[in-house]
Amino acid sequence: MPDTARIGGKLSLLPGVQTLLTYERGYLRGDLVAGAVLTALLIPAGMGYAEVAGLPPVTGLYATIIPLIAYAIVGPSRILVLGPDSSLAPIIAAAIIPLAALDSERIALAGVLAIEVGVILIIGGLLKLGFVTDLLSKPIRIGYLNGIALVVLLSQLPKLLGFSVDGESIVDEAVNIVKGIANGEIDWLATAIGVICLAVILGLKQWRKTIPGVLIAVVGAIIAVWAFGWEDDLSVAGAMPRGLPTPALGGITLNDVVDLIVPAVGIALIAFADTSVLSRTFAARAGQNVNGSQEMAAIGVANVASGFLSGFAISASSSRTPVAEQAGAKSQVAPLFGALLIVAFILAAPGVTAYLPSSALAAVVISAVFSLIDIRGVVYLFRVNRVEGILSVAAFVGVAALGVLDGILVAIGLSFIAFVNLAWRPYRTELGRVPGLRGYHDVTRNPTAQRIPGVLILRFDAPLFFANGGMFDDYVRSEVVQSQQEGREVHTVILAAEPITEIDATAVDELVELDDYLRSNNITLVFAEMKSPVRDQLAQYDLTVDGEPRFDDTQFAPTTGAKVDEITGCLRGDI
Repeated sequence: MPDTARIGGKLSLLPGVQTLLTYERGYLRGDLVAGAVLTALLIPAGMGYAEVAGLPPVTGLYATIIPLIAYAIVGPSRILVLGPDSSLAPIIAAAIIPLAALDSERIALAGVLAIEVGVILIIGGLLKLGFVTDLLSKPIRIGYLNGIALVVLLSQLPKLLGFSVDGESIVDEAVNIVKGIANGEIDWLATAIGVICLAVILGLKQWRKTIPGVLIAVVGAIIAVWAFGWEDDLSVAGAMPRGLPTPALGGITLNDVVDLIVPAVGIALIAFADTSVLSRTFAARAGQNVNGSQEMAAIGVANVASGFLSGFAISASSSRTPVAEQAGAKSQVAPLFGALLIVAFILAAPGVTAYLPSSALAAVVISAVFSLIDIRGVVYLFRVNRVEGILSVAAFVGVAALGVLDGILVAIGLSFIAFVNLAWRPYRTELGRVPGLRGYHDVTRNPTAQRIPGVLILRFDAPLFFANGGMFDDYVRSEVVQSQQEGREVHTVILAAEPITEIDATAVDELVELDDYLRSNNITLVFAEMKSPVRDQLAQYDLTVDGEPRFDDTQFAPTTGAKVDEITGCLRGDI
């Protein structure tokens, strides 16, 4: 038996190797079966997503083999399956197609793009920047992926129907598809094959998940085309070149590298956001933990390797990883075995794909796209939080109207707007004493809450910063005025400051103006339960009035109750 602790210490940066060196023989059968099942999905999916990305189908196989091998060495997750992804492919296409017309040029550009994505992720992992994926909140991601689904669906629908269209925007494509159908451009043979394949994939996914519908549909289409000699009557994927992937980065200029930086950042953000969620989910199921920064760097290494060897940018697959788990995968051996089977396919039977109809590949991609569509999620967001629902729809419209690249910027921008919106108008309320209940509670939710004579207790549930400092000032003033109008004299305002985690320079100015207003009305401002780092931050501003500290120790209380007891001169007798 190997010394697991010693191996773990030496190979902490190579968790995949660590797993292989401590491999349990009992896992082998499940891993091999899962790897074989995976291969049935990896080959058609890789080829299909390559076409969506505007690249030759074989590059999809390269972008599957290389990342799987690389991740098996450096990846922290035991069964995560990497490869071409439906959410990344249209971004890759939008980035490289305007820069090149020839396949060789596009392959080189896609390789550089993948390397840039990988470098960004590796740097992010080393700097422990996994938190940046939070820039894409759940509502924004739902809307963004719904938009991506529409883009991919419109790009694949003509292939499913056996014709092609061009369009500068998603609207143009939709209009041209309708025109093509109306003008009778449909190839009924290609359509029949594509629709049957789609029905088989979706039907088996719905009723018999253990049966690989993609494999049955693709193999059935190949056999039908070969048996009936339809290869000259249909658009087919074509035979794969026999041989292993090699570097193909020739002809790249510095301008190309610069032009691809922005899409690389967007792809890196989305790839890791998807991967981190998937990785944590499957690790939790197995009772394991995954280091987010290590995962980020591992995905980066896989992308760099893919880019150097004729592949393109990849991420974890939310459709193929569950298949691996359900098929019995226990370790990285499963996807690694799948990669080796793809290599065997390329070397031994590359000509088989000469009989693979493009409409069948379109059916594979479309079936996967359906997993991106989340209408229920949007409806749910509108039901629980209308603002988040609107943001989700706005992200969808941004992708659909502006394209996937600009859609990334729209999505990130909307995420910031969502954050500012939540912090700009946080929940705020007056607190009172509820008989028999410890602490001080929201008077709007507790009808029996009692106010303390002369004391106004307020809570503002957000950090104080430039966007909400003015609102905070206005809120406190309005509560003071309302109390006075109701005949309640106020001599102390206690701010229950525990929710306040930061105060920036703009908010400090508002705080000073508020304190001046309160002082002019003979009202003392007190901070209760303010966190020490926030109090230290406030002290750094060196605030004074008439040469004395503006806020002295008497204006800071450990709890609201302690300050109320001090003001009233007696302890509570109801608890």
